[in-house]
Formats: sequence, C-alpha cells, structure tokens
Amino acid sequence: MRFQFPSWLGLIGMCGLISCGNTEEEPITGPTQISLDAPDYFPSTIAMPTDNPLTAEGVQLGRMLFYEKKLSADGTVSCGSCHQQQKAFSDGNQFSFGVSDSIGDMNSMSLSNLHWQTKFFWNGRAISLEDQAIQPIEDEREMNLPIEEAVNRLQADAKYPSLFKNAFGTSEISSNLIGKALSQFERTLISANSKFDAWIRNEVELSPEEQLGLELFFTHPEPTLQLRGGNCSDCHIGFLTAGDSEGLAGFHNNGLDSEENLSLGLMEITGNSFDRGKFKAPGLRNIALTAPYMHDGRFQTLEEVLDHYNGHIQNNSTLDVLILEASNELPDGSGNVKLHLSDDEKAAIIAFLHTLTDQQFIANPKFSDPFN
Repeated sequence: MRFQFPSWLGLIGMCGLISCGNTEEEPITGPTQISLDAPDYFPSTIAMPTDNPLTAEGVQLGRMLFYEKKLSADGTVSCGSCHQQQKAFSDGNQFSFGVSDSIGDMNSMSLSNLHWQTKFFWNGRAISLEDQAIQPIEDEREMNLPIEEAVNRLQADAKYPSLFKNAFGTSEISSNLIGKALSQFERTLISANSKFDAWIRNEVELSPEEQLGLELFFTHPEPTLQLRGGNCSDCHIGFLTAGDSEGLAGFHNNGLDSEENLSLGLMEITGNSFDRGKFKAPGLRNIALTAPYMHDGRFQTLEEVLDHYNGHIQNNSTLDVLILEASNELPDGSGNVKLHLSDDEKAAIIAFLHTLTDQQFIANPKFSDPFN
C-alpha cells in the first residue's frame, strides 16, 4: 500500500459550451493534482502546503527550473550543479563552487524526502521548502543573481510564460511562483527503494553483519544493562533516518570542535548562545554516495565519521546530551566522551549504512536533467 496524501483544492476550470456559429470554445482546465509516491511507513503527519498543492504541471516546471542555468548570473550554474542525481543530489566536493569559481563554506546537502523536513540548510535559515528553493539564486557564493533579474530572464524566455500559465494559471512570473515550482519538484525526490526498504517490506533478508549494524544503529547504549549500541538513531530518526522529521527539526552539536573553535551554526539564526555549534542532522538515505561528510565536509569516508563518534568527540559547553551520555562502557573518570565500539561493530554499522543506497532513486529519469 502506498501512502496517499489528502487531495487539495486546486484551480478548477469552468467547463461549458458557448455557441458562436459552428464553433465551440475548449473547456478550461486547471493543473492536474497528484500525490506523493511515498511508502505507508513514512510519517503521515506532514501536510502538503495548502497554497502550493502538488501538480503534474508544477513538478514539470520545477524540474526545468532546477536545471536551468539562466538562473545564475553568468549562465553556468543551476541547482543541479551542486545537487547531482548520481550523487544523491550532492556534489562530492567539500565546498560547492558557484559562479565565477566562487566557493561556499558549507558542504552541499543531499536532497531526498524533503517533504518531511521543516527547516532547511545546515543552520536552519529557511523555514519552508519554498523559501529554501529561492535563496541559492541570490546567494553571491552560489548563483549570484538578483531574483528580479531571474524573473525577467524567465519572462523573456519563449517557453516559460506558458509553462507558468499551465502550472499556476498565470503567465506573469514571480519569485513566489519560482519558489513554488522548484519546491514541488523537490518534494517528489523520494528515496524509498533501498535494500533497507526492501527489508522493511519483508522482501529481502539482511546479511548477519548488516543486521548487527541495524541493531547497533537503532540502539542507545546502556552499559549497566550490557546493551550495546551505536547511538545513531538518537539524531537520525526512524525509517527516514533523518534528524528533521515528523515536524521535529533536529539540530545538534556533535562534538566536532573544542569550545574555542565552535562555529555559530544554529546560533547564527536564533541568536541563542545555547545553539552555538549546532547543525542540522541530515537524513542518511544514500549516505554512502554523498561524501564528504559533516557541515564542513571534513571527513572523506564513513570510517572517519565512525572514528569521530567512537573516540574523538570534543567536549564543549553545548555538546548534545545524546552524545555526552552515550557510551558502551561505564565512565572511567577521565571526562572523555567515547562511544567505545569495537572494530567489528563499526564495520557492521557501515555495512548497514550501505543498505540505505537507493539505485532506483539515482537513476530515475523523472529526476534527471530535461535539457540533456
């Protein structure tokens, strides 16, 4: 059974016949409402925005805009430049390159299952997918194009006014409609056909190593009970393996840096010193394809990531309590924060993470560049 979202009211055309000699006017129809093709084990608590229902025409337009290089100042960069399908919509670089070889200061986040997220970017600066879709266009380190110029370029393009008309009932293009179209396409980027999903559907068995990795992933360790765990799902929650899901935006300080080297993170948005060093916990779907890792791309491999959590946590004033209290051994009095996984346990967790790779997702022609 596929989960079906409720239908939403859209633009309904007035159908009728108007006599004029022997001629008849064509019925006027609105855009075609569609539903997200999501499994029934994904959360059902996130509603589609009432002012931006999903339509076939909106998704088609959004896909074109996602790959449209005219939305960058010099016509060389699109959203798809930093979010490449074969890399699960990341780009493989520590920091992404924008127009004129400008470079950002954050790792490009993978894009999937975005409908179930509520805050966007590593520091949570966008509170809707529609808002998130617009910001890179104007960012001087990315596409560096004033949104008014983006609107003018699309308005002057022979193909776009009619596409906006089909999707939104008006050929008058606006920044608001650009954001709506992009976000409609991005909502369809659903990854739900990995080996892990097949296991959830009782279609396959995991190997013993993968099964151990799954159990460790979803277990918070408790040494007093001899309960061993990897502590991963405390931040990467549920079947989505995402920190920001079911309406809960997960931001954490995961001990990357000492007190004096902490980045602002979420504090840049909230102004609250308690949020210093906190960044969004990303979804881990297709994580084996999206290196390098962390908000600043400092780790090249999953092995490096596990080594960090296992023995290199930097204690600081805003370190997440979920990490501070997670260990497979009783405290030794040193004050060091370590997970104390064995080499075999780390390898098992990595084996499980590879079961999150969705080959169908990265090859789906519905998500590909329509200009190629």
